Amino acid sequence: METQPLIGLERSEKQQKPWMPRRVLFTPDALEEGYGREILERAERLNIPVEIMTSNRITGLRGADERETYRLAKTTLAIIKAPPSQLKLQPIPPSADWQFHLAQGCPAHCHYCYLAGSLSGPPVIRAYANLPEILENLPNYIQPGKLTTFEASCYTDPLSIEHLTGGLQKTIEFFGTLPDAQLRFVTKFTAVDQLLQVPHNGHTRSRISINAPEVARRLEGGVPKVEARIAALRKLALPRSEGGGAYPIGVVLAPIMPIPDWELHYTALLDQLADALAFAPDITFELITHRFTEGSRDLLQQWYPNTSLDMSEANRTKKFNKFGGTKYVFEKGIMQQLKSFFHEGIKSRLPHAQILYWT
Repeated sequence: METQPLIGLERSEKQQKPWMPRRVLFTPDALEEGYGREILERAERLNIPVEIMTSNRITGLRGADERETYRLAKTTLAIIKAPPSQLKLQPIPPSADWQFHLAQGCPAHCHYCYLAGSLSGPPVIRAYANLPEILENLPNYIQPGKLTTFEASCYTDPLSIEHLTGGLQKTIEFFGTLPDAQLRFVTKFTAVDQLLQVPHNGHTRSRISINAPEVARRLEGGVPKVEARIAALRKLALPRSEGGGAYPIGVVLAPIMPIPDWELHYTALLDQLADALAFAPDITFELITHRFTEGSRDLLQQWYPNTSLDMSEANRTKKFNKFGGTKYVFEKGIMQQLKSFFHEGIKSRLPHAQILYWT
């Protein structure tokens, strides 16, 4: 079966320059951790300005307004120690059985950012210095004899900061030793070469978040183009004799939007995915439509005042969660039309792929 680079995709393999913070902040307790000191050494080798805080609180991230606060936070990496509450895992259906966190925050600039309103305070990128403690806690949640899945990217894009922390590789290696457990992470970034020789033993599902290029061009800043992401996902899925071999892979198609001529745009995207990934024996899809809360909308409009993202309530309906909160989703007729299109489009092109959920 053909598994060589496809014509056109190899031109997408040129790596985007990695994100570099303007400064890296360390709390004193973070530097008491061996992993925290490893990150300090990485930052110093990269000649990134380092600041050691006087207390275990990160301060000095507020600007004159929300836009200035956003710019300041988005250029800062803070290395802190995760509090004990992080060791009490929470379920995260339908993505996985449990969520845990290597970091929180993301250097990308997506106008629909799902972290807006989900994380408190300025959107600084925080990485946890006590990662070994976090990992050692995970086996307590594994049910023997039943595959238990763990999501590592609820509040971050772990590959976006991997060159600064090395935490994703450590986590993949750790899961490679665990029976009955699977790590799941998703990224919009493409620097996957550093993961190809990690001994994952098939215990990590590597997923790429993509969208129609027309959506990505307008609404996703600071991330590689869709074509480059598909090329990276293909690379992860290719058979290899070294490391852990080919990764199980996944496509997170999000946020799906009924933009003008959406059928044409998404048909072209599904065709490209089929051309690139038909050989992959283990591929999943997660299909997520656009939604927002009133709080996230207000914050995003402050961060991106000139966005073309439609967050009006037209063609939307309110959906209530179990905690009494509300979010705006597309109305039922639109949702049914979109769902039928993607289910039929994926199954006709990649019949062996598994669609995990639609939401």
